Amino acid sequence: MGASVVSVYGATLAVKGAVCITISQSGKSPDIVALQEAAREAGALTIALVNAEDSPVAKSAEIVLPLCAGVEQSVAATKSFITALAAGAAMAAYWQNGPLLDALEGLSGVLDKASDVQWPEAVALAKEAESLYVLGRGPSLPIAGETALKLKETCAIHAEAYSFAEVMHGPLELVGEEFPVLAYSPEDASRATSRKAITRMRRTGAHVLAVEEGGLPHVSAGHPLLDPISMIQTAYGFIEETARARGRDPDRPLLLKKVTETT
Repeated sequence: MGASVVSVYGATLAVKGAVCITISQSGKSPDIVALQEAAREAGALTIALVNAEDSPVAKSAEIVLPLCAGVEQSVAATKSFITALAAGAAMAAYWQNGPLLDALEGLSGVLDKASDVQWPEAVALAKEAESLYVLGRGPSLPIAGETALKLKETCAIHAEAYSFAEVMHGPLELVGEEFPVLAYSPEDASRATSRKAITRMRRTGAHVLAVEEGGLPHVSAGHPLLDPISMIQTAYGFIEETARARGRDPDRPLLLKKVTETT
């Protein structure tokens, strides 16, 4: 649900017996704090995954899982995003008690390797772009969203994230010759349909770069739910390089602040 359901519209939540998980870097956004407090008052168990352990979100949650990413120096948070993904994956893994738990053991080493992978083709694609699509599906869709957000924040590119299914509706009409598209196509159950969508987009003349075997390289994490975390680690390097190629400081966007205090 959107936080404005509580912070703006004053709704009473029916969440007794549910679990409310809050994920935040700063833990200071008033709308997020309000939603968590309303959920707790309505009988939900509140769990906060937060980087700032002395923040309002951390203080009002019943269970706090510190992300321990260290101080985020850049306005566009990156390391706390990755630690939040890893923490969420760990929670799911312990509930599942299966192969995901084993794969998590090697995630740190995977991320070290992923930080050394470069995507020069993607930099060349994006550095002159005015608009760009980032595509994903399933676990890679939020990664597409994060990639598009960081391209907006640090590179001032009008980047939009869509699922492979969603882009085939209205957004496809905007795709033309050499239109730039970055696609996340990991080895999971969505791969066959994702490949079909990529082929269709290339037939329009779009310039599609896909993060997949035989395309832009990535480091396998040993589980399809963890591969997107490895991919965004590499993507952050590509985004930083693109920002600098466009003459921008990736750490200091012109119009943004470190803490977005929405209500």
